[in-house]
Amino acid sequence: MTSTTTYESAVAAAFAASLPTASPLVARASQVSGDTGDALIVPFVGEASAHLAVQLFEPEILVDGLGGTPLADRLRDALETATSALGSGALGEATTGDASALFADPAVQLFDLQDDAGHTVGRLAVVVTRAPAGASHSSRRLHRIAGVEMELTVEIGRTRMAVRDVLDLEPGRIVELDRSAGAPADIKLNGRIIAHGEVVVVDQDYAVRITRILENVQA
Repeated sequence: MTSTTTYESAVAAAFAASLPTASPLVARASQVSGDTGDALIVPFVGEASAHLAVQLFEPEILVDGLGGTPLADRLRDALETATSALGSGALGEATTGDASALFADPAVQLFDLQDDAGHTVGRLAVVVTRAPAGASHSSRRLHRIAGVEMELTVEIGRTRMAVRDVLDLEPGRIVELDRSAGAPADIKLNGRIIAHGEVVVVDQDYAVRITRILENVQA
């Protein structure tokens, strides 16, 4: 089963990878919610329905040699590649305007567009209003962007600390996490949990063995 969140993550990853920048960008789940301001807004209609909104904080990162061309035209190819994860369809006319309603939509998934130094150069909002029908066709749709890399992380635990305790950290200090030994680790795709697993060692490197795939991925 392919969750809606997986589609949105695939759209974001493909968009970031397709932007004409000097070095590849990556899309990471944003911790910012309800952003306001102008953005390039474009609808997609086909096997699925969706709306995308793009904010580029530094348009000069685009190195396509089309500095005098409208941003909508410069991003068209990247948007078409990204929405191919949703199946066949067509992009509507892109408009620039207030995207606060889209960024605040309860169903929105927000992604930071970051360079290799971790600097956020833009933001992408994806709202899938109608998911592609027929799970049997999911792999065929996603195959179109199968070569795009997506960020997968493994979290073994977390904790909360007061500022004074953080300032007292030093080599040798033990920080207790919120999980017991042997508890499953969270496997995250672009910041969202998609599976559980157990940490193992393979050829002296840490790895994770998948123990459970989550069918209904939540943000």
